[in-house]
Amino acid sequence: MSTTPRSFSQVPRLSAPSIAPPRERGKRAAAGKLSLSDLRDAVDTDVVDTVVLALPNLQGQLKGKRYGARHFLNRVALDGADMCAYLLATDVEMSPRHGFDLTSWDSGFEDTGVVPDLSTLRLVPWIPRTVLALGDAVDTADAPVEVAPRQVLRTQLTRLAALGLHAQVGLETEFLLYHGTYSPTTGIGPNGLAPAADVNLDYALDHAPHLDRYFRRLQAALAGAGMPVEAVKTEGGPGQVEVAFPHSGTLTACDQHLVFKHAARTLAARAGMTATFMAAPETGIGSGLHLHLSLTRNGTPLLPTPNGELSTIGKSAVAGLLEALPGLAPLYAPNINSYKRYVGEAFAPTRMAWGLDNRTCAVRVTGHGNSLRLEVRLGGADANPYLLAAAAVAGMVHGISHDLVPPRLCVSNAFEASDAPLVPFTLEQARSAFRHSPVTREAFGEEVVEHYAQLAQIEIDHQRHTVTDAEQHRWFTRA
Repeated sequence: MSTTPRSFSQVPRLSAPSIAPPRERGKRAAAGKLSLSDLRDAVDTDVVDTVVLALPNLQGQLKGKRYGARHFLNRVALDGADMCAYLLATDVEMSPRHGFDLTSWDSGFEDTGVVPDLSTLRLVPWIPRTVLALGDAVDTADAPVEVAPRQVLRTQLTRLAALGLHAQVGLETEFLLYHGTYSPTTGIGPNGLAPAADVNLDYALDHAPHLDRYFRRLQAALAGAGMPVEAVKTEGGPGQVEVAFPHSGTLTACDQHLVFKHAARTLAARAGMTATFMAAPETGIGSGLHLHLSLTRNGTPLLPTPNGELSTIGKSAVAGLLEALPGLAPLYAPNINSYKRYVGEAFAPTRMAWGLDNRTCAVRVTGHGNSLRLEVRLGGADANPYLLAAAAVAGMVHGISHDLVPPRLCVSNAFEASDAPLVPFTLEQARSAFRHSPVTREAFGEEVVEHYAQLAQIEIDHQRHTVTDAEQHRWFTRA
């Protein structure tokens, strides 16, 4: 913990919630979101005793420290904290790695500053008497660490704002629930964890008691954190669930998604289940993270025309998405497993096509009237939401700033649209395109591109040197 105050003046901030009058502060706390004044009241009345400061890492996980609430108020809220910079330069197993410019063995894995974004203070009802704050990484000069996922997204939102545009986002994610606690020795399947439902329950309303209890607890917990859901439904895969959230500001939506995943996993574990956000947890099953995008200028929706059709600027946004996203795949499909979701006629796109209310396309135009929006269907459930959103915003900026015109509208099965480019099918292919795409380097800069290319290479190397169960099953007695 730093003992010297930091200014953090260069880190962009969301506007903090207004401070409620004293008689209303209990209501604000019940709603989940807190101001710093609300937090002080909650600590003074012994409602809160812990504040978790979390730094979103490269994989879209919350990493950080638990602080005594009074220490957080007295020191961390204003002075910030220090955490090891390898939180932004490591693989999913938290293994220190060579190859990152941010930090390494050569530099001694030094600290990075972490400044709390006080506008993200919220109760987390699934952790008793605890408040969560998200943090931003800063360097020794108090400048934002450009490769940090929140900052990667902020940079793209700034580029969009330079065009006089703002994006609203709605996230819709799928995940799977399994009975029992996962470990590498138990695995899943016939001799391991079993799905929490054994049949296709897509749109079903007759859920088993254990699923109904889980949904109720999850919805109540998220509402208590100030994140009421739009809808919850079971999906086509056994044990598969979809949760959709209302549209909100892009950074806010991504912040909330990480908090939601933490709640989903924690509450599943307490119910004797395991929640997984793998893109393809089993052969033939895929889970997506669909990004619904709308554009406004001075609060006016820009995607629809007065007669409800997609506007010229909306078509340029679509064209930019289709042209840019193939070169940005490591940002929305970050590991080897991500690409096993891209299977024909499985509700994950295989062609860079677009269509009207067409779920076979990579970009789907959906909604009516002022709610007309673009749904990017490429992201898997394993995607870091900040990076997925950053890729999509970068694509729209590319299309709009160059007045691009989209290809022919797909009016049938996009899986058979041979004139549309293929989605990258391997992480190796995606990494190469990412490093060599002029659009990618223009939008993100060399530092960010090389950082996330190195992250992809770590995943490629891990898979290349690891013998899998599937290989043993196929070849052990046949080779």
